[in-house]
Amino acid sequence: MINIHEKTLQDLEFSTVLQQVSEYCVTKLGNEKALAITPYENKETLLFSLQLTNEYVSSYYNDNRIPNHGFDAITKEVQLLKIENTFLETHSLKKLVSVSLTVNDIIKFLKKFEEYYPNLNIYASNIEVTTLIIEKIDAIVDRFGDVKDNASPLLSELRQSINKLKGKINSSFTSALSTYHNLEYLDDIRESIVENRRVLAVKAMYRRKVKGAIMGGSKTGSIVYIEPEVTLQHTRELNNLLYEEKEEVVRILKEVTNFIRPFLALLETYQKFLTSIDVISAKAKYAKSMNAILPEISEDRSMYLRDAYHPLLYLTNLEKKEKTFPQTIELKQENRIIVISGPNAGGKSITLKTVGLLQVMLQSGMLIPVHERSKVCLFDRILSDIGDNQSIENHLSTYSYRLKQMNYFLKKCNKNTLFLIDEFGTGSDPELGGALAETFLEVFYEREAFGIITTHYSNLKLLANEKDHMINANMLFDERSLEPMYKLAMGQAGSSFTFEVAQKNGIPFNLINKAKKKIERSKVRFDATIAKLQKERSKLEKTERSLKVNEQKKQSEADKLEETNLKIQQKLESYQELYDSNQRLIYLGQKVNDIAERYFDNNRKRELMAELFKLVQIENSKRKKISAKQKRAEKAKEKHLKAEAEKKVEVIRKQKKAAKKKVAVVEKPKPILKIGDRVRMHDGKAIGSIDKIEKNKATVNYGLFTTNVSTDLLELVEANQ
Repeated sequence: MINIHEKTLQDLEFSTVLQQVSEYCVTKLGNEKALAITPYENKETLLFSLQLTNEYVSSYYNDNRIPNHGFDAITKEVQLLKIENTFLETHSLKKLVSVSLTVNDIIKFLKKFEEYYPNLNIYASNIEVTTLIIEKIDAIVDRFGDVKDNASPLLSELRQSINKLKGKINSSFTSALSTYHNLEYLDDIRESIVENRRVLAVKAMYRRKVKGAIMGGSKTGSIVYIEPEVTLQHTRELNNLLYEEKEEVVRILKEVTNFIRPFLALLETYQKFLTSIDVISAKAKYAKSMNAILPEISEDRSMYLRDAYHPLLYLTNLEKKEKTFPQTIELKQENRIIVISGPNAGGKSITLKTVGLLQVMLQSGMLIPVHERSKVCLFDRILSDIGDNQSIENHLSTYSYRLKQMNYFLKKCNKNTLFLIDEFGTGSDPELGGALAETFLEVFYEREAFGIITTHYSNLKLLANEKDHMINANMLFDERSLEPMYKLAMGQAGSSFTFEVAQKNGIPFNLINKAKKKIERSKVRFDATIAKLQKERSKLEKTERSLKVNEQKKQSEADKLEETNLKIQQKLESYQELYDSNQRLIYLGQKVNDIAERYFDNNRKRELMAELFKLVQIENSKRKKISAKQKRAEKAKEKHLKAEAEKKVEVIRKQKKAAKKKVAVVEKPKPILKIGDRVRMHDGKAIGSIDKIEKNKATVNYGLFTTNVSTDLLELVEANQ
């Protein structure tokens, strides 16, 4: 039997969560039911409820969206059906049709897509699907909400008579209007409507000359409104028929209502079902708004919340476009109590509330914003003592109130309990309060209860260090700026940074030193050691984050290289295909050229045609039959590859041209040649000496012979000194 105290729900601001969930409801009844959500008392019912919400969330991410469940409440109609001799008006009957159609659509849909929504289908399968109510009401009420003419033979006959009479009234009135208008007895407006009847607007002086019933007059008294005598008799007859029609409509509605009365329980079930679906839908929409999931529910007593967000804080920050820091926290048999310490404003209380609120939400059938690898377990009882609980009404101080709470905890705490205590032991003398808090904590520990506490007391930190199944934790702070990092670190107590924070806030150094001397030296050393360890932990955290970032970068680069390599491989394969295709075409060209040469030599046409035909047959035997569409695709691919290859070749050509130009620019200036210089030709190896130079012509002596050469073609090997 699960039991979560109202005080715990209040401490964890569960009502605010319900308010946010209720805003997603589309019906008033759903809204009211959402606001009244409480944790489930039965484990099986809870697990089923979680599955229903989880399946509804999945409908937002697939193509099979659950049909609309919106409806108008039929509470009043149900109450009337319980009273004998009452009848429902047509608009009420239409509401019953709408509710029936909506329920039928949802039940049929869930049956059709049972594979996607097995639990929702089970939930809906116990409800009867019937069209009798719909057919009965549709047979007598039209889409405008009026009783149909053919609802009964008598009603049909009465309405025909009414229509005929209305025709006679209009005809007789028109005749009277024409007669008295010609006699100039009527005012310029000629006619008007009084008490929903057409009347003649008669000039006051002629009122005695017009036969009929006076229905009234104008404010000035110049006009008298008269219903002509010829229409009076028809009007009286019409009133009688209208009364009979009304009586017949009531009789028909009573008959239909009596037909529906046996379905009263079913209609109540319909409304209850749609209200529940509205709440499930609201829970699903709320879960979607914060990416909440259904984590693994462990049978053993262990909880691992990875990247857990406080729902209210997450949604508030989302609206403000601010970052929310998630927490990772683990409770298991080996570490069942966590003692969180450290300076204020570091996020201790939020971490405590996050765990508590997520647990309460889960045990109320809601999904929670955690990582998909998270794991949770269920507790029979959740106890909390959070915030300032000073009670003015009961004249209790904070400490007195907390002692009453601890007494309650001692009575209820067992191995299936989760307790959450903020600022444990405060409100009294630090030494005495700390000692009492330590005693309470030892009792909770011995009873194997699970719990999280926040504290500044050193003795509680030491106790957590000494006990095997208790663990210290702290909220990390930046070692330089002392700004909170809003991250929980397990395994180590947190320093309160009392003197460091005081110094940062401008308290004179000599006052801080005086304060240090007033307390025990061992306490200062203990706190200093913790502070030092915490700073080291913070540095390690930063290094770890940096290494993770580098690892991610390397992985990203490796992925990019792999992708590039794959693309290059694909390109090479495509170019190989293109090369093979071109080689085949060159080979064919050579074959055709050989045949052409033979024909050129022997001029034998028949032999030429035979060889060409043979060549074509050989090539066609290698081809595979493909559709015109495939052929176009292959041609387009080949064309694309050729164009791509041509582009690359063009780029290489341009690069080579540019390189040649560069070389030309870099070339040394031509030396001035003189007699006696040793030279050689640009494209030669033999070296000779210049004997004579005349008009850009040089006589070069090679020893065995001499020759005249243009000086532009000569290259200086060694200048004559």
